[in-house]
Amino acid sequence: MLPRMGPSCRWLTQIPTHGDPYYRFNDVMYRWISLDNWTYSRTFKTPFDIRKWQRINLVFEGVDTVAHILINNVTLGTTDNMFNRYSFDITSVIKEVNFVEVRFLSAISYAAEQSRCHTAYSIPPACPPPVQKGECHANFIRKEQCSFGWDWGPSFPTQGIWKDVRIEAYNYYHLIYFSLTPFFVKSTQQWSLEIESIFDVVSSKPIAGLVTVNIPKLQTQQTYNVKLQPGEGSIVLLVNINKSSTVEAWWPNGHGKQTGYNVTTTFTMEAGYQIEKFSKAYFRTVELVQEPIPGSPGLSFYFRINGRPIFIKGSNWIPADSFQDRVTYDNNTLPQNLFKSFCIFVFDRLWLLLKSAADANMNALRVWGGGVYEQDDFYDICDELGIMIWQDFMFACALYPTDQNYLESVRAEVSHQVRRLKSHPSIILWSGNNENEAAIASDWFSIPHADREVYIKDYVLLYVKNIREIVLAEDKSRPFVASSPTNGVESVKEGWLSQNPYDTHYGDTHFYDYSSDCWNWTVYPKTRFASEYGFQSWPSFSTLEKVSSTEDWSYTSNFSLHRQHHENGNDQMLQQIGYHFKLPQTTDPIKKFKDTIYLTQVMQAQCTKTETEFYRFSQSEIINGEGHTMGALYWQLNDIWQAPSWASLEYGGKWKLLHYFAQHFFAPLLPVAYEDKGVLYIYGVSDLHTDHELTLKVTVHSWSSLEPVCTLAKDGVTVRAQSAVPIYKESINDLLERCRNCTRKSCVVTFYLVGEGGLRSPTNHHFLSSLKDAVGLEKAQLSAAVSQQDDVYVFDLQTTAVAPFVTLDVGSIKGRFSDNGFLMIEKKKVVVFYPWEPTGAEELEKSLTLTSLMDVA
Repeated sequence: MLPRMGPSCRWLTQIPTHGDPYYRFNDVMYRWISLDNWTYSRTFKTPFDIRKWQRINLVFEGVDTVAHILINNVTLGTTDNMFNRYSFDITSVIKEVNFVEVRFLSAISYAAEQSRCHTAYSIPPACPPPVQKGECHANFIRKEQCSFGWDWGPSFPTQGIWKDVRIEAYNYYHLIYFSLTPFFVKSTQQWSLEIESIFDVVSSKPIAGLVTVNIPKLQTQQTYNVKLQPGEGSIVLLVNINKSSTVEAWWPNGHGKQTGYNVTTTFTMEAGYQIEKFSKAYFRTVELVQEPIPGSPGLSFYFRINGRPIFIKGSNWIPADSFQDRVTYDNNTLPQNLFKSFCIFVFDRLWLLLKSAADANMNALRVWGGGVYEQDDFYDICDELGIMIWQDFMFACALYPTDQNYLESVRAEVSHQVRRLKSHPSIILWSGNNENEAAIASDWFSIPHADREVYIKDYVLLYVKNIREIVLAEDKSRPFVASSPTNGVESVKEGWLSQNPYDTHYGDTHFYDYSSDCWNWTVYPKTRFASEYGFQSWPSFSTLEKVSSTEDWSYTSNFSLHRQHHENGNDQMLQQIGYHFKLPQTTDPIKKFKDTIYLTQVMQAQCTKTETEFYRFSQSEIINGEGHTMGALYWQLNDIWQAPSWASLEYGGKWKLLHYFAQHFFAPLLPVAYEDKGVLYIYGVSDLHTDHELTLKVTVHSWSSLEPVCTLAKDGVTVRAQSAVPIYKESINDLLERCRNCTRKSCVVTFYLVGEGGLRSPTNHHFLSSLKDAVGLEKAQLSAAVSQQDDVYVFDLQTTAVAPFVTLDVGSIKGRFSDNGFLMIEKKKVVVFYPWEPTGAEELEKSLTLTSLMDVA
């Protein structure tokens, strides 16, 4: 292993807080770094006798991005793709002491030059919108697209060595890629495992030998005679699993266990040296079902895992940091003093974010196509947690060139990434790009009609004739779609570019509407699969405080405007808040800022709840040909920096109110209410595998009293397995008539489902009016006593009045609550705090802020 060349996280520990690239306006102040060319170099001793080896390679797992590589002043080659792996033969140039250089060219300069050279026709977009403060021509370089700026992130077009560098020395043969892919053979009712091994063979003659595969827990051991040809050769073995062994399948979170089996693969070749590969095999099947639906035009679009239809619940993943060095999972490599340093958040951040997704009842994430193919640890954790991955290839919101050099680079990238990742059961879909079919279909870039064919031809060439061709050759175990959103097989029928990729009768949709009232469910598309949708909010004050100064703490400060990279985003949040809540009027500027932050989080949570619940209750019905919604992936899970965005997890992992709401609206059992033409409907939504006889409990509260006005218990409610069924219907007038002294403005409805054996849904609510019109709401006196129980802390809450959106905040103390942002309709409530770092009851009590809606002045 060659030690890292150049700055790493340890270098960042020496930077004072104001030197943090994320501090205030530093993203613009540090722009000069990405405009310069940089050289990484070091001297190293060769740790072995170079005469003993037939082949010695210098391998770069990841170079970001355009570089000229030399060893001992001899040029080895160049790199131009951040997502590729580069291996250089240094057998003839390596010495006992060596000098290696990686000379980087500014990604911005390179991209601009590539664009200038593409004279035949323009490839839009040239530059991001000015509000994003980004760099131009990201589509001309195979690099993390959002590093040139995005509507939720800064522009930091990094350059450097972002993955491992090592020296490989070998005789005869060397294993480059190794993968395990499960298949279930229906005719024989038997699992088999395809094991693919790709070698570099430096012997001039074929090498014969034996491969033994051993899976002890499945009583399966097989030995194969194999022969390796000179050059890059592969061995594909089909291992039939012993039929007398019971194979436990890998299941998504909430649907079963994530069982994996240890596999030992031993290569004993005639050249006399043995390779032993230890790996894990997971058994699962995935199908993307697109077939006719009775009573509806179009086709279904849903996933079957191990033969079972699964409603996909989750979010979209973006890079967790502009600097990938900070996103590490291997805590054994981190010195303890990092806790006191600038890199405090690197420790287990990856695990924290993904565990937070699983803890919010998510079973899937979409790795979005404008970021990076994530590190191995990311997919390992998803395998372990049962989080399914919709994996985009890294193309987003742009058209791309298709000259020969570019296509060759992409082909190498795709081949490398599929080989690297295809063993992971968590990956259930390859998707060619993000929104590029829609970009052409909806004419985002104002392309003259006469020129459209050129861009359509490029689109098909890149995503179908190149990317798709490689994926199908490398991996037959999971489906591929060319884009998202797409009409799936209907898009294929229309020549891979449908007229309307947002058609609710096919495929998946992306949907954003910031001007309509988000509480109005009729605004939302009754789509087959919602793969992007959402609303912005601001991160909490404790998160912003770290990267700002006192003069920044206002909603209209230069800092607040600078951090908002979405056109009119700050105004759109206020408009959406204004539909249902009173805006802060206080003259205290910092309180006004904190109150506004709180209201943006309340609004985001309530809006996304309304939309997600609409998708969940639409899964089993067809209305006017629309419905059978089988997926809800809101935009977005995580943040790349401290700024307003659509994320439910702040930079550093703190849960926004939306994430607490997600824990409820993605619950395996949930009653969902909506109102239509003055009638209240409640659906029972279930991801459980069996039908349940339940009791629905409906309570009406007046805003002015902690005593319920009236309650109703409806017994014998059947909620069918993995479905959404109507379980209650009553006109609002009848409900109010039954519950005396109630009007729409003075009362609120809550409800939950309860069954035998402790089965209970979260308590849900339905507002009968906007809360700015609510009658009887008074400012509640909230208090909390904190005590420690084992490794967690218990907050005993009390209120003097009904309190909407009660929020607990312990500032910068890392951890999460069991519940937050809730409607408090009883005098007492217990909330548990799960710490992510050492803390104490006294410290928590001192840091605690309690806020509810009526505290906003």
